Amino acid sequence: MTATIDAANERRPTVVHVGKFYSPHVGGIETHLETLCRQLRKSINVRVLVANDRRGDEDTIVDGVSVSRHAIQFNLAGAPVCLSMVRKIRRANADIVHVHLPNPAGIIAVMASGYRGRLVATWHSDIVRQRRLAQMFAPIQRRFLRNCDAIIATSSSYVESSLDLAGFRDRCQVIPYGIEVDEIRRPDAEAVRSIRERFPGPLILTVGRLVYYKGFEYLIRAMKRIHATLLIVGDGPLRTSLEREAIALGVGDRVIFMGEMQPRDIAPYYHACDLFVLPSIARSEAFGIVQLEAMACGKPVVNTQIASGVPFVSLNNITGLTIEPCNVAALEQAVNRLLEDSELRARYGKAAIARVDTEFSSATMVRRTLTLYEQLLSRNSRGDQSHTRDAVVGNLEQ
Repeated sequence: MTATIDAANERRPTVVHVGKFYSPHVGGIETHLETLCRQLRKSINVRVLVANDRRGDEDTIVDGVSVSRHAIQFNLAGAPVCLSMVRKIRRANADIVHVHLPNPAGIIAVMASGYRGRLVATWHSDIVRQRRLAQMFAPIQRRFLRNCDAIIATSSSYVESSLDLAGFRDRCQVIPYGIEVDEIRRPDAEAVRSIRERFPGPLILTVGRLVYYKGFEYLIRAMKRIHATLLIVGDGPLRTSLEREAIALGVGDRVIFMGEMQPRDIAPYYHACDLFVLPSIARSEAFGIVQLEAMACGKPVVNTQIASGVPFVSLNNITGLTIEPCNVAALEQAVNRLLEDSELRARYGKAAIARVDTEFSSATMVRRTLTLYEQLLSRNSRGDQSHTRDAVVGNLEQ
């Protein structure tokens, strides 16, 4: 962080991030949290508090980041509840607590801890499917958001379309996700060659958990009229039903389920494929970091026009094609158009690389986050909320 913030605090400030899980747990929010904290630690003290996949509490160091994994006492509508996290927040002596939402248990832990310092939330997504839970929890969430000095959203379109954020737009600031491009752009050449030899081309790639909002069933249905091989990287509760559908449609030999992979192992697949598809159908897909990874490798993207940040990431007719969600015919047409036109793929791929480098690098994301932290810590009194609005609202596209 800048010399200003060091002078104001006479030490490196400490920021505690509260999330659900952390690497090696696979997921979009987990990938973002790891990337952000690994870079932030170069300028500030960073601690991460998350749930543990295993029994018991564990304090570990992951790539220089202090990560406390807490035992799960029970799950609240699928969200892990870790009672020991309350004590950890209370004892952290944090200058800022930064909570990654949706995370009802994380909100409750922060509120129960009695923490009274600067508070930041990153709004990754609305609670879309579990609306009953969302309605029951809404009063507590609103109270928490009223106490936040700033709310980070990943796109202006999500801020504008979120009913949950409607009353808090004056304290929202857009900071899009960023990725570390150097490693993903240097794949194992032998691994790329092996993938192309193993699977007959052309190759279509999609990556994500096999859950309802990803819309993978529509892509599988489109494969009936697409002469290519589809590689699906990821796992989840819908795998069996999706595999059955592929077999029933007669495309089981061309729709290959690769299972879950660590991010570093997916890189060769981005380079080996001809194009990337993100067929999401609901706002639960708030951004689609996997789009950035494909774009960073120079691949055109087919995505969907859902009310979230998805179409903001890959732009229609610039870095790929954007279609209506749940539209098999449109999906067929878009994919076939790209497969049949190598010059169009190359043009979109070149524009995709430029867009990632300009708007979605990890360096840009971290710089914007540190600037926000500096603004918050330079204030004399947390009780003065008027300056929160002045400093944070700004231009949503910056």
